[in-house]
Amino acid sequence: MTRSYIVAARRSAVAPRNGALAALELHDLAAPVVKAVLSDAGVDQNQVSELIVSNGLGAGGNPARLVGLAAGLPHSVAGLSVDRQCCGGLDAVLLADAMIRSGLHEIVVAGGVESYSRRPLRSKTFADGSAPQAYDQAPFTPWPDRDPDMAQAADRLANLLNITQAEQDNWAVASHQKAQAAEAITAKEIVPISGAAHDSFTRRMDQRLCARAPVVYGSVTAANMSVAADAAAFCVIVSERVARFLPSPSIEIVGGATLGGDPALPGLAPVAAIRASLDAAGLTPQDLDLAEIMEAFAVQAIACQRGAHINEAIVNMTGGSLARGHPIGASGAILAVRLYHALATTDGTGLAAIAAAGGIGTSLIVKSPCVGL
Repeated sequence: MTRSYIVAARRSAVAPRNGALAALELHDLAAPVVKAVLSDAGVDQNQVSELIVSNGLGAGGNPARLVGLAAGLPHSVAGLSVDRQCCGGLDAVLLADAMIRSGLHEIVVAGGVESYSRRPLRSKTFADGSAPQAYDQAPFTPWPDRDPDMAQAADRLANLLNITQAEQDNWAVASHQKAQAAEAITAKEIVPISGAAHDSFTRRMDQRLCARAPVVYGSVTAANMSVAADAAAFCVIVSERVARFLPSPSIEIVGGATLGGDPALPGLAPVAAIRASLDAAGLTPQDLDLAEIMEAFAVQAIACQRGAHINEAIVNMTGGSLARGHPIGASGAILAVRLYHALATTDGTGLAAIAAAGGIGTSLIVKSPCVGL
């Protein structure tokens, strides 16, 4: 069984909904990133044999096919669309890893794209002929009384683990501060699209602004939860044989896991996935040099960092999604992009982890440098 490697990774800027990327259809947002990441990797479009695209809010169909055609990939690339909501972008990378390890493919582009701004209107129809009922969020469990609003679930998690609003606000302030300090670094990840060349939501956040933020539910406020956003992010993942001949830096995918947990506490789900990934790789949290943990809610990131016993100093060192925004289907892929750029020229081991509604968690472990391939 061959090993797999990420040989290039890029993303768009993350723009809050109805912002700089609002006019773009999904394929118009994703295609420039796919083209750029293939160019970085030194891979011709005709060499790609599969494209995996995560999308959580689109109109169904097969967005991956649209993205592939718009990006100029061969017609033979059918495209595979996945929807595991927030986890989908990381799951796309893990699917590519599995395809390559199995020998099914040797060059796969994997990632995600989301447009909160252009998401379709949804309505539920009824067998009795009643008028359709509009809805914005699909159910994540078959039990309405056990399918909490995400902000309510985050507040419940805070109460369960005694994580105060002050702690959540402090995490959010630090996320913005780190992102501001790293703007020159993260600019290398970004493919400028429609004039958007940086993450526009990053700001000078402080406790005064946190105190003025509207309360969403309990201890969860507009300051310590991520804003809805638009973005795309993709990685080129190849076999060991192909990686030997490419000029771009390679980082090895060591492993990963996706596991389900309690639907009422989705923010805790990544903890089990992180532990499973580390155990399978024969690693401990102390072996990690950096970690990208999704900040859909500050309390979620805190709970995962503490629950998995990861050193807080290595978590989201260049800022997290609290300072960027949360483009559902692309968020996990953005974590992978950030790991690639952090490790492409540095010796180390990195982890990405993300939670999704319904009580799902995904983690990914990568390492570098990959020399002597």
